[in-house]
Amino acid sequence: MRTRLTMLAAALALATPGTAQTARPMLDYASAAAIRDGCVAWAQERDLSVAVAVFDERGTLMAFALMDGAPSAVGNYAQWKGRSAATIHVASAETANWGRGPAELATWEGGVPVFSAEGVALGGVGVSGAESAEDVACGKAGIAAAGLRDTAG
Repeated sequence: MRTRLTMLAAALALATPGTAQTARPMLDYASAAAIRDGCVAWAQERDLSVAVAVFDERGTLMAFALMDGAPSAVGNYAQWKGRSAATIHVASAETANWGRGPAELATWEGGVPVFSAEGVALGGVGVSGAESAEDVACGKAGIAAAGLRDTAG
């Protein structure tokens, strides 16, 4: 009996992690949808037709919109820009200055990283279909609408 209790205690000790992993903020669907919807509202106010793609920090597409009147190709460009900003944590306006890199490195403006209030990288948003400055402003408006930040600091 004592041996069984010892074996059970040892098995439980091995099954329990020795150290707990620190919880890290992550972009959830509600926030991703708020970014998308805030950007779409900003574009509608200016009579623009854009595509908006919101990614989490791992590069997983969380929310997407292709507004009426936007060419279908801009949906692909928005995803390229957003995934780049999400996984590199740098705006595509900056990565455009880095020169030619891997195919997933966006080299056009319109990809904006998303950070928590504490400066933790959460993901990125990509916008395409308007002038570059408007794509960036739209992404930033969406991030602000979700109560998040577009810079770490």
